[in-house]
Amino acid sequence: MPIIEAVIFLVVLVLVSNIFGHYIKKVPVSLIQIGLGLLVALLFDVEIPLETNWFLLLFIAPLLFNDGRNFPKRELWQLRGPIFANAIILVFVTTIVGGYLIYLFVPRIPLLVSFALAAILSPTDPVAVQSIAKRAKLDESILHLVSGESLINDASGLIGFKYAIAAVTTGYFSATKAVGDFTYTAVVGLIAGLVVVVLIQLLRDLLHNQGINDVVFNVVFKIMTPFVVYLCAEELFHASGVIAVVAAGVFSNTREGSVVEELPELRLVTERTWDLLVYLLNGIVFVILGIELPIAMRVALRSGDINNWTAIMYVFIVWLVILLLRVGWIYTYELYQRFVRKTKRPVSLKSAFLAGLSGVRGAITMAGVLSVPITIKSGAPFPERSLMLFIAAGVIILSMVVAAIMLPLISKTDFSFLTRGSEPDQVDELMDEDEEPDHLQYMSESDARYFLMQLAIQTTEESRREENQQAAYDLILNYQLLMRRLQLNSQSDEVLKVMLQQEIKLRQIAFAGERNALIKMLNKKVITNSDYYSALRRIDHLEQRLAHDFNSPTSWWTIKRLRLLLRGTWHSFYWWLSNKDEDVKKRKMIDRETAKAAIKELSKYAEDAKSEGVELNRQAIYHLIVSYRNRIERIKHPRSKSGQSYQQQSETLRIQALSAQRNGILQLLDGQRISRKTAQKLQSYVNYSENVVMLTTTEE
Repeated sequence: MPIIEAVIFLVVLVLVSNIFGHYIKKVPVSLIQIGLGLLVALLFDVEIPLETNWFLLLFIAPLLFNDGRNFPKRELWQLRGPIFANAIILVFVTTIVGGYLIYLFVPRIPLLVSFALAAILSPTDPVAVQSIAKRAKLDESILHLVSGESLINDASGLIGFKYAIAAVTTGYFSATKAVGDFTYTAVVGLIAGLVVVVLIQLLRDLLHNQGINDVVFNVVFKIMTPFVVYLCAEELFHASGVIAVVAAGVFSNTREGSVVEELPELRLVTERTWDLLVYLLNGIVFVILGIELPIAMRVALRSGDINNWTAIMYVFIVWLVILLLRVGWIYTYELYQRFVRKTKRPVSLKSAFLAGLSGVRGAITMAGVLSVPITIKSGAPFPERSLMLFIAAGVIILSMVVAAIMLPLISKTDFSFLTRGSEPDQVDELMDEDEEPDHLQYMSESDARYFLMQLAIQTTEESRREENQQAAYDLILNYQLLMRRLQLNSQSDEVLKVMLQQEIKLRQIAFAGERNALIKMLNKKVITNSDYYSALRRIDHLEQRLAHDFNSPTSWWTIKRLRLLLRGTWHSFYWWLSNKDEDVKKRKMIDRETAKAAIKELSKYAEDAKSEGVELNRQAIYHLIVSYRNRIERIKHPRSKSGQSYQQQSETLRIQALSAQRNGILQLLDGQRISRKTAQKLQSYVNYSENVVMLTTTEE
């Protein structure tokens, strides 16, 4: 497949996987991506050509640089000793001990290849680890330990993997030379990464001082940093590009604050661009993994002395070896904390086992193993490359499946975990958790948004006048729709069911008011029988759609729902197209009178309920009344939305509503009703909304 078509195809599969992931929340999106890749490989015989050099550069450099940008956190820095021990010594132990055990249990794989396989299986997915550790309620020190380790064990694992692969391809290995080379590549890689990123920062500052402040230019400049750092370390200094990009990422994060105050939009656009890049790269790696699986399995079975069950057994054995090493190491750390550091925390094998299961393998493992060369230096095939690829892929899949199934059972907490390939907003929400003091009870972000929209509606109502009524009702209706969506997404199934039943009842009351108005107009001979039945069919159609929409078990577009929508659209279009001017006027009169009757009926129902002490969803009643008032305004002024005065009124009302929301954020923050993180997100939303209003005004 040509490279351009292949890239487009892979990106489409990543997007499709995240659509599935939205509905199948219990399955990590990375597993869905593997499944899609496997499916297209089997159905369409797709193959993606891989080049080791560009694959490492394209995937590993940006992913590790981004990890460095997210490190260190304040709590993690306090555990820097244990974290680096886990990230370096544990990787070393896993490489040597795990590699030797793999060699014993899987004799087909040579010892050096076993070392390489163990090394590349030692890195863990940082987002998955943090997601699991927090939701499984691990002890705080264990949580910070495994979270911090996951951010930097990629570098040490990749270095060990690189040396093992080099030993296999050259056929030569010296422990003394390896230690010396390791020291050189690590130290020089660290220095090279820092030096290169400092030079890049100085160049950026120089350009900035020269007046080159374009946000898009600066974002592209920053995105190119990991690729330049990696290439300089590898090609110029023959050092570790992996260490270099991690060091560059950490250093760049420490200098971020010096530019934020002057160019805040640069920070915002850069973060979203990084989210996009990591989202795509991680997803593409796992889709490629699924595509490569049948090829690896086919080649591995070609020798004839291995069958499917044997290969699957190898996967399980390797996964178990890596898991037991991790659990044993963490349990030893807890014993050390208990008896050497004299901490009062009890030693828990369950906690160690949960922390071990949290070590889900991710994109770095896959990117590394896919970069294994096809041939060695002599030209012979790389020994057991396909079996190595199959085992690595199998361990990644097994680690995710076991974590998804066993962790909720063991921790007795129902949750689904994220991976690097999850939606950026979900990952941001995960990173923001537990940043505030535990003794404060904050509103959720959705509740805070709901409150701010209530303020916006209240402000719009206060600003509503005769001349701007349609613009006001349109704006209120939009806010109400957003509020309803927040309610649907945040409420439990039981509460949601009650809310929907109340709304159905309210709408039926409004429909009854419309029908009564039609009967009165027919009795007074204001309308004909034809007019009556035509309007009645429209009300019946709306009621059918209402019943279907609220009772549908899922949010998918079913055939029946689509048929009802198309039929209603066609009837409305045909009616307006085929009738004369006087008929159109009569239709508008009917719509106006039925809307007034519905408002009257809803108001009467609300007053009766209040006098009887019955609690109602007043927001739902208000929403319906506004929608009917909006209908009346549209009938009175059918062309007003296209006029300049309407646009100016709408913009003025939106700015006033956003100003009220901004004041509401300060009110919630001062009253300690929301966290600072939530306040930042809400403030960003208001700022973006204001920019959109100003952009619309400028375009006009």
